[in-house]
Parts: sequence; structure tokens; C-alpha cells
Amino acid sequence: MRTVLAREMGCCSILGRVLGRLGRRPEIRAASKDAGFGTEARRQLQPRGFSKRSTPLENQPFPGLLQPENLSREQLVDVLRASVVDQKGPLVTLNKPQGLPVTGKPGELTLLSVLPELSQSLGLGERELQVVRASGKETSGLVLLSSCPQTASRLQKFFTYSQRTQRPIATYWAVTDGIPAPSEGKIQAALKLEHMDGVDLVVPVKPPSRKDILEGVKRTLSHYRVVATGSGCALVQLQPLTVFPSQLQVHMVLQLCPVLGDHKYSARVSIVLGQRFLLPAESTKPQRQVLDEALIRRLHLTPSEAAQLPLHLHLHCLRLPGARPRDTPVELLAPLPPYFSRTLHCLGLHQQ
Repeated sequence: MRTVLAREMGCCSILGRVLGRLGRRPEIRAASKDAGFGTEARRQLQPRGFSKRSTPLENQPFPGLLQPENLSREQLVDVLRASVVDQKGPLVTLNKPQGLPVTGKPGELTLLSVLPELSQSLGLGERELQVVRASGKETSGLVLLSSCPQTASRLQKFFTYSQRTQRPIATYWAVTDGIPAPSEGKIQAALKLEHMDGVDLVVPVKPPSRKDILEGVKRTLSHYRVVATGSGCALVQLQPLTVFPSQLQVHMVLQLCPVLGDHKYSARVSIVLGQRFLLPAESTKPQRQVLDEALIRRLHLTPSEAAQLPLHLHLHCLRLPGARPRDTPVELLAPLPPYFSRTLHCLGLHQQ
């Protein structure tokens, strides 16, 4: 009993020291009231050495894009080790590449399946890492890991409390085909997960009945803000206040502005004589995203390359509790993938 208690107290003490140091690191800063919406956040979208006059990324359709299915376990561990954003005490933060699933079927190569090897590679010994917070398979960005169960539990309680009090803890960047109007607002929708034609798809339900809620329908909410526009597209900041599979992708479809590279839900948005409208979700099958020819040219892609466009949805920022209860939360930040930065450059997205 004393050993367990000492271990728990040790983890909590470590977490306090870790979070105290995080707030002093240059790439991890205290969270402001409008976290990420200002000039500083827009500056961070521009990769180092990248300017409007430089065009080295235009020669590659998707620079930096990882193909996990072509990697061995050892290679994936090397990639993940190189993607570590921060490591302090029991906490490890990764910038997950797009296309890497967090979980999967037995024998499938996933983030979870290589955590024992990653723990060893990072010098954690027998203290195996567990996932505290992660983006989905097609989403790039932050993954928070912990080698201490008590630390993971405390952080999960913080996330749950933040969600209950509608305080955003995750900030995503997305490039959308179309410009949301108005330029800032909230998206509310009741969603359910349905298995159709061998695929799990998220379908809106309105208005949901009490029976629907009992059968797995969830009321979801996201905040959005258009940060930049160009070439009929937008750079949008998204902050989900609920957690549901594909929530942000479906929410942007409901705004008639699907995320660029969304080959699962974008077919629900149709355009006739320049007007956008929603097709019934139940009768719309997933298909490769159809983009305007002018947009494909602007992206310097061939039609076949455009059909392979990766999802432009990136978990850029996570808010963690301060070292003490009254301390200001701190932010963990993950740089944009090179292909995402290339898209911003090609579209000439400018600040509003």
C-alpha cells in the first residue's frame, strides 16, 4: 500500500514540476484567452525558411507525407522518435504524421502497437507509454503520451472537466474547399455512427429524440473561425467542445465547406450553377473528393495527384493544466506538416 501511494504521489509531484517547466519553454507557452487566434498563431503557421517568394515545395505534390503501410516496425519507431515535440518526466508529446492509425486490428501496425518499442527507444525502460490524447488516423498533429497512469488519469479528468464547462482544450487547423459564412461561429449537430455498405460513417440526426440519444446519437458542438482566405478556400481554426468520430469533418460539410482531402464526407456537398447544397447523408457514398479544375491547377497537382490529396486537418495545440490548480493552462504546439504548408503557399491564403 505504501509503495502504491508513494508511486502515485511521485507521479503527481513529477507532473507539477513538468508542467511548471513546460510553461517556460519557448515552444510551449501560457494559454491566452483567445489562444491561437492572433498574429502569433498565424506567424507559427509559416514554416522556418519559408516565404512568399520561395517555392521549393511546389516541386513535390505532398512533401513530408508518410506512408505507414510501407514502414517496418523499426522504421515507424524511428519516425515517431524523430517526431517527439517534447519529453519531460512521464509526459511525451509527438507530432503524429497523417495516415497513422492510433489503434487497429490485431497485427496491424499502429501507434499503440509500437508503444513498447518507443518507450524503450526513449529510455523509459519498463515504464511503458499509454495514449492520453490523440488525433485520428487521417489527422496529423499532437499526441500526448504518459508513462505514469496517475498522471494520465489527472489529465483525463482535466480534459473531461474542460469539456463539461465548454472550455476548448484542442485547437485544429484545417484548409477548406469553400469559405465558411459567417467567418466565425459555432456548429451544433446531433450525430450518430452508422455501418453502411461495410463502412462506418457519421450521419447527422435532426431533431434527435430521447430514443435517439439512448441509441448512440450525440449532440456535438464546435467553434470555428476563418483565419485566412484565398482561391475560394479558407484556413479555418476549429475548436471542438465535444468528442465524436469525424466530428470536425462532418461539421465543415454541414457548413458546405468540406476539409481539403476529405475523401469520406465531401461527396455530401454538391454544387449546381455555383450554389452549394447538402445531399442526404444516408444515400451518399464516400468517394474521392472532386475539386474544381482551377483549384487543382492552383495546387500544382495533376488530377490523379488531387485524388490522393491528404486530409488537411491538423491538431495544432493542446492546453494542459498548470502546475498548480490556479495556474494558467499551458499550450503544447505542433508545427504544420510540409504538405500543409505547401498548400497554404499555393493557395495564396492571406490574413483577413
